Amino acid sequence: MANQTLTQDQKAWGVISYLWILSLVALAAKKNDSYVRFHANQGVLLFVISFVGLIPVLGWLVSLIVAVTAIIAMVKAYNGEKWQLPLLAGPAKEFGAWLEKTLKL
Repeated sequence: MANQTLTQDQKAWGVISYLWILSLVALAAKKNDSYVRFHANQGVLLFVISFVGLIPVLGWLVSLIVAVTAIIAMVKAYNGEKWQLPLLAGPAKEFGAWLEKTLKL
């Protein structure tokens, strides 16, 4: 699902959206940009899930999966794709909407 009209700025913000805490910055800074918002919603959810990594052994496996998924998502975002996270795309959208409403972004 590539979009030919994306700017380099949008692609860069899409990549930034998967850099853990910076996903919140992207969500707040580019809340009116649907492309960046799509990626920021997913990035925020990955950021939250990454905290499971604090749990020994199982958490480390989850952290590895989150890191690999984030790298894949960054490449897709840079290429202008709206790649949906497997099993998490719907919850990411809902969580992002809740977060925006709760934090008044």
